[in-house]
Amino acid sequence: MNNRNFPKILAELKRLYPDVRCFLHYTTPFQLLCAVILSAQCTDERVNLVAPGLWKAFPTPEKMAQAKLSEIEKLIKSTGFYHNKAKNLKGCAQTLLADFGGKIPQTIEEFVTVPGVGRKTANVVLGEVYGISEGVTVDTHVTRLSNRLGLTKHQDAVKIERDLIRLVPKAEWLTISHRLIQHGRKVCDARKPLCGTCTLAKWCPTGKQ
Repeated sequence: MNNRNFPKILAELKRLYPDVRCFLHYTTPFQLLCAVILSAQCTDERVNLVAPGLWKAFPTPEKMAQAKLSEIEKLIKSTGFYHNKAKNLKGCAQTLLADFGGKIPQTIEEFVTVPGVGRKTANVVLGEVYGISEGVTVDTHVTRLSNRLGLTKHQDAVKIERDLIRLVPKAEWLTISHRLIQHGRKVCDARKPLCGTCTLAKWCPTGKQ
C-alpha cells in the first residue's frame, strides 16, 4: 500500500477540503440515521429534497414505528429501493424504541443490531452525533479513491476499512471519508477522472499527468 506517501496525500486533502461537515440535512440524531439509510444508492442532494416531507410526517422514532409501510414508501420512492428502505426505516425506529429507549446506541456493536444499519451507517452516525471514532466510513467514493491511490487492494468495504484504520491516524478517522468523497465528486470521477489537474496525481499510482 501507499504508506510512504500517505502523509502527503492526507495533508493535501486537508488543504483542498477543510470543510468536513456532513452534507445530509437533519435536525435530530434519528433524522440523521434515517437520512443515511435513504442515502444508499442515492445522492445526498436527492435525500435532502425528500427528507423534509418525511420529517414532517414522521419526525420521531415513535411516529416512524407506527407508520404504515405504504405511507413511508410513498414519501421516499424517488430515492430508489424504497420497499427495502421503508422496511428499514420502520424497523430501525421499532428497534431503537424497544432496545435503546429511542436513542442512538453509542457503540458500533450495539448499533449494527438495528435494521438498516451496517458499519458504514454506524460510523457516519456515531461520528456526527457523538464524535465517536470507531472506524472509517467506506462508500463507493472511498472505495474507488482508496484503490486508485494505492491505499488498499480490496473492494470489500470491511477490508478497505481495516486497511485505512491501519494507515490513517485515529484523529482523522471521522474526516478522511468526507475529504475522499469530496475529491471523488469534484476531481476523481468514476468514469472521467481529472488526472491532469489533480494535485494528488504525483502520489497516485494510477494517475496520469
